[in-house]
Amino acid sequence: MTRGRTRTQIRRFPLHAAAAATVLLCLFPVYWMVATAFKPTREIQSASLQLLPAHWTLDHFRRAVGADGFALFWRNSLLVTLSAVLLSLLVALGAAFAVARLRWKGRRAFLLMVFLAQMAPWESLIIPVYIISRDTGMLDRLPTLTLVYFMITLPFTVVVLRGFLAAIPPELEEAAQVDGCTRAGAFRRVAFPLLAPGLMATSLFGYITAWNEFAYANFLIIKQQDSRTLPVWLSSFQNTFGTDWGATMAASTLFALPALVVFLLLQRHVTAGFAAGAVKG
Repeated sequence: MTRGRTRTQIRRFPLHAAAAATVLLCLFPVYWMVATAFKPTREIQSASLQLLPAHWTLDHFRRAVGADGFALFWRNSLLVTLSAVLLSLLVALGAAFAVARLRWKGRRAFLLMVFLAQMAPWESLIIPVYIISRDTGMLDRLPTLTLVYFMITLPFTVVVLRGFLAAIPPELEEAAQVDGCTRAGAFRRVAFPLLAPGLMATSLFGYITAWNEFAYANFLIIKQQDSRTLPVWLSSFQNTFGTDWGATMAASTLFALPALVVFLLLQRHVTAGFAAGAVKG
């Protein structure tokens, strides 16, 4: 028994080593960002490698928080991100129900177009979105940025929720209808509570995607100072004299905190949501 367990551990060692190396490679840039945020400027500019700050300081965080527009940019990012996520969930829920539960002509073609939209690179849409925004007078407005993030996150949300709905037996809703519920009532009372992991998983994806998006916010949609978002705010610590790396790393740490908190709150449901969304197609 002991030999068999030892052999199993030996066979699994390369997998464990690869997993550990992957985790270290992914986490080290984050660790370096946080460590640099607490280092004094002289240590940041030092030629010697220091994994831990020799002297800890909060000056960079004070400079980041005291930067012009700090609170305003936080408000803009939260407003745009939450609006895009809620709008995406609302529309995707109806589309996923139509694809997973109803039978109508063109359903497969619609689903194929959703997959194609999901595979399209976001950057390739900058020019078409710019032309549409310019011709409709929607440039430099936060609602335009909200619609862009909604467009980016919607295909993925539809695909995941559709797979999750397909994994829920329709007999549960039919039984509720036999008991007197309408079709909408059966969905709201029976299927919707079972969708919680899928809704949380897609919400997390949409939140992180919209929260971190930079290209549209900086180069296309938002040009007015008062309407910029946090990713654009991070570039304010770079000027003609160089980059204030301490303040940049402190601002990046503050910028990453909301996404980290949301992930920690939802991480128990995320794996179940993604797995269930891929069970049945």
